[in-house]
Amino acid sequence: MSYKAVSRFGTAKIQRLDCFPNFKRKNFDLRKNVFGVNIEIWSFGKESDGYIDEGIRNYFKKTAPWVSVSLVILSAGRKVAGAEVPVQQRAEEELLLKRLQPGHYFVLLDERGKMLTSPQWATQMQHCMNQGVKTLVILIGGAFGVTDNVRARARQVWSLSALVFPHQLVRLIAAEQVYRAFSILNNSPYHHE
Repeated sequence: MSYKAVSRFGTAKIQRLDCFPNFKRKNFDLRKNVFGVNIEIWSFGKESDGYIDEGIRNYFKKTAPWVSVSLVILSAGRKVAGAEVPVQQRAEEELLLKRLQPGHYFVLLDERGKMLTSPQWATQMQHCMNQGVKTLVILIGGAFGVTDNVRARARQVWSLSALVFPHQLVRLIAAEQVYRAFSILNNSPYHHE
């Protein structure tokens, strides 16, 4: 589902990808969210290709018995050919910092961040839940990275790999790692040591 949001923070094109897009939360919610935390994967860039969306939805459905997960695509406007990198970074910073709420636990994914194993991701998720975090925001930064202000705002900076991946693929990998983390926490046979 894609829509344009207008709020006191300005206008942003946002795509939400939920595992149960046809159900209204108030009336019928299949998500049990037994852990009480909502996970939002935020990503700058264009909408995902269909096969990527299908993979993300698959992992969101698998995660649904334990926790609510959604993907939010943020667009700070069209990139202008030849536009300076700092201009694009500042536009993304402005949008991000306006959307972040005081109750959000903000984690930045960056290739220079701390490398975590899958069991360590699970431990970090458990740590957030133990702290009473209501919304865990995992940000996939823009094509040119993030500003120092955004990095400073993050509670943690994690790395998926020393390699650089396309944003769409990182969305899928992040969705899978969230599922893997909760399968580890629930002793599901999905993860093997």
